[in-house]
Amino acid sequence: MRSAFVYDAVRTPFGKYGGGLAGVRPDDLAAHVLRAVVDRSPGLDLSLIDEVVLGNANGAGEDNRNVARMAVLLAGLPVTIPGSTVNRLCGSGLDAVMTASRSIETGDFSVALAGGVESMTRAPWVLPKPGRPFPPADLTAVSSALGWRLVNPRMPAEWTISLGEANELLGEEFAISRDRQDEYAVRSHRLASAAWEAGFYDDHVLPVPGTDLAPDEGVRPEAAVETLATLPPAFRPGGTITAGNASPLSDGAAAILLGDEEAAVAIGRDPIARIVSRAAVACLPQRFGYAPVDAANLALKRAGLTWSDVEAVELNEAFAVQSLACVDAWDIDPQIVNTRGGAIAIGHPLGASGGRILATLVRVLRERGGRHGVAAICIGVGQGLAVVVENVSR
Repeated sequence: MRSAFVYDAVRTPFGKYGGGLAGVRPDDLAAHVLRAVVDRSPGLDLSLIDEVVLGNANGAGEDNRNVARMAVLLAGLPVTIPGSTVNRLCGSGLDAVMTASRSIETGDFSVALAGGVESMTRAPWVLPKPGRPFPPADLTAVSSALGWRLVNPRMPAEWTISLGEANELLGEEFAISRDRQDEYAVRSHRLASAAWEAGFYDDHVLPVPGTDLAPDEGVRPEAAVETLATLPPAFRPGGTITAGNASPLSDGAAAILLGDEEAAVAIGRDPIARIVSRAAVACLPQRFGYAPVDAANLALKRAGLTWSDVEAVELNEAFAVQSLACVDAWDIDPQIVNTRGGAIAIGHPLGASGGRILATLVRVLRERGGRHGVAAICIGVGQGLAVVVENVSR
């Protein structure tokens, strides 16, 4: 078995719903990051790229018809490069990296591009197709931006509750207070703002042509617990989850350049990290927020490591409550988690978030001189993914 390495990673700034990237199609966002990541390795013969694998959670609008292949063509890459789109909802971008890295390890690929894209702003409203012409009753248009839609009535009701209600239940189970969630959210904003001010994101977050968006649009350096405390509950009366302590609807894209060890010559640069292990787990759909716990534990077991070996963690912050539940379960120092901010501040464009957390993790390890790190993400309908990486400069 070969090893799979990360050679480079880029992403767009993440835009708010209806914000700075609202006018850009998702296939164009994906094409932008693909073109950008290969242009950063000018010596790379593009014909050597074996495949592009992108994650995308929607696929119902302009990202239909295999957005990875569409992005290959729109990016001006050789038409001989195949493209494959994977859908594991919020974990799609990380799943794409996992898929490509496995193919590198088996020898099927030598060089690959992976990542993901999502425009939640441009996700369409959909109508069920009538079972017969001229239906006598009204049909309801359903937003495809997020969450359950066109639910199969055979599904148990407890499985199909809203994502927010599912995490209200998680908060009750682990007695995670509203105050603690708001404090976690403020931390996310302050760390993301500090990272942008320090230039941490400058070398790999690339503005999208035709837009004015530079830093991530949702970061609020002025965020304060006192302000968040005034926001109403979003999912149930008297609940603890608000728009302030949950990730927002977002737009964005990310791309990772992967290869085997021999690819360093073709790419013209040294690798920056090695994919050590991967894991996917499943649980009850309403407990999806807790799934990263088992995913990360399994990935570490497969790597022959323990939490004492881990020096950095990037956990996608779908909600503050589930992030806190996961960190508590791992019994790690919370200060090594999301040290450059998380999705509550930065945003969560579903298909792109896995690429973002992996790219951030690799750069945090290199900046701090750490060796091993974990990227983990929860996924609606009860799944979780995790990847262990090694800083090869160590």
